[in-house]
Amino acid sequence: MQAPFSLFLALRYLRPRRLFLAVITLISITSVAVGITVPIVVMSVMTGFERTLQKAILGFEPHLRVTNGAVMTNWEETMPLVQAVPDVIGVAPYVQGPILLEHEGRVNPAFIRGIDVPSEEKLIDLRKFVKGTVDMPRDTAIIGRELAAELGADIGDELQVYAPGNIRGILEEIRRESDDPKAKPKTLADIKQDVVFPAPLKIVGLLNSGRNSVDASLILVPLSNAQELYELKNGVHGLSVNTLHPYAVRATQRRIDEVLDGHAFTTSWYDENRERFDAINMERHVMFIILFFLIIVAAFCIMNTLITVTVQKTREIGIMKALGATTGQIVWVFLVQGMCVCVIGTILGLAASLLMLHYRNVFRDWLNHTFHLSIFPAGIYEFDGIPAEIVPQDLLIICLGAFLLCSLASLIPAWIAARLDPVKALRVD
Repeated sequence: MQAPFSLFLALRYLRPRRLFLAVITLISITSVAVGITVPIVVMSVMTGFERTLQKAILGFEPHLRVTNGAVMTNWEETMPLVQAVPDVIGVAPYVQGPILLEHEGRVNPAFIRGIDVPSEEKLIDLRKFVKGTVDMPRDTAIIGRELAAELGADIGDELQVYAPGNIRGILEEIRRESDDPKAKPKTLADIKQDVVFPAPLKIVGLLNSGRNSVDASLILVPLSNAQELYELKNGVHGLSVNTLHPYAVRATQRRIDEVLDGHAFTTSWYDENRERFDAINMERHVMFIILFFLIIVAAFCIMNTLITVTVQKTREIGIMKALGATTGQIVWVFLVQGMCVCVIGTILGLAASLLMLHYRNVFRDWLNHTFHLSIFPAGIYEFDGIPAEIVPQDLLIICLGAFLLCSLASLIPAWIAARLDPVKALRVD
């Protein structure tokens, strides 16, 4: 008899005749809904950003890099050793460094990566990321689409590349004359022999890696071209390595380090992006704690509603206690009322959050078009849309935490109401 009696009155009090009580009940439901919606949306977007960034990095970047801190001249002997390590599925040499690109008078800084296409295709599916062809004969290049747009270049155009090897001879001659003013200066013909003049590179493809920062700075060239620009002869800057288990790359990294025996060292994709991922994790935890205060505010709203209801229903409480209602029955009346408000608000908040996440990019585009607001700009956050990923564990923590907090907040006024003296309560007008 206890549960039906308490439930009946709780549901009855949820539909008050007085407008004031109806309004504050509606405010309590809305506060719970908002307290549920905002954390779910924010946490899903932050999780989606992290997961999308990981997928973008692992889709185009190697899982491990093997370097020795200088030029690797013995890379052809090292490659088979690394390839023989368990879980390694591909190894490719690379040359990488900063350059300047020129096209029709426009000059942009960029990052060049010299690759051996057949070896590189064992690591990543280049055709998936390149518009055009991935076959790069000598003096050709694949350029990031954003970088190409900044230079005003397209497939078929030619670029001039300026790397350290282009000007090292000139700088050495200037330094030589400064150190020894009596030295015979070199002629222009002599300097030409020491300088690597840039050969025009024909664009054969546009790169779309899925990360704006990469597409706005990277140019891929044949390995031989990069070696010549950096005057490496047959050397390379390192080896790119892909593994079977990129999210558990530590074990493979240790095996490779054991095989190399100190002659070179490895860095993983996570090591190269550690600061970024650590910052994302820290921000997610801090945001979760801050946004959880919205649920605490919602719990106080429910407490305020129940306190108001108990004040309004003081005579009814006195009548119920005079008729034999127990303290537990009175507690359950108001506790169930608070729980019902929380459940309704949670359902509405969950529905609203899922709806907002589904139409997040449509809403962003509308804001950009209507109010000219730049929400989640691709130039800063690297992705064209707002990424989001719903984690069931996060939903459970938020919804369950809200229910427990609101139930605890409901218990206090419910207990106060149950402790009322029926004689004093019946005297209230």
